[in-house]
Amino acid sequence: MKFKKFGATEQKVYDLIRPITDELGYFLWDVCYEKEGALWYLRIFIDSDDGITIADCERANAPINDIMDEQDPISQSYTLEVGSAGLERELVKEEHFEVCEGDMVRIRFIRSVDGEKEIVAVLSGADKEGVSVVMDDGSERKFPLADIAYVKLYFEI
Repeated sequence: MKFKKFGATEQKVYDLIRPITDELGYFLWDVCYEKEGALWYLRIFIDSDDGITIADCERANAPINDIMDEQDPISQSYTLEVGSAGLERELVKEEHFEVCEGDMVRIRFIRSVDGEKEIVAVLSGADKEGVSVVMDDGSERKFPLADIAYVKLYFEI
């Protein structure tokens, strides 16, 4: 796993809509521009301290759609989706790890580490070298980014 770097299109869109999400009181969690089958999707993921509702997504969608139409940073057709980052969102940027320090996370490994393919622990930090967590027994471990498939917030149901 590497910290996510935006492609040129995603960075343009991020820079364009960040002032809108900030003004509306939302945290711009992620921007994904991806092809699925023959169609392209521009997915905007937002968050807030109070969570995100469908009304929040609708409230953010209108001004985002307006600025995207006005500035036209993407030449091809795409479907715009504005949604919540979700409860078990993936942590992909350095700021995600900073915001989520102290939260429970699920780390999925590329290959088994100490006989485990996945662990749940408390996030204590992350840097370019790896992700640090506090295990159930209170010990701290650091796993290299190269060994990690993903890190997601964890909520026990």
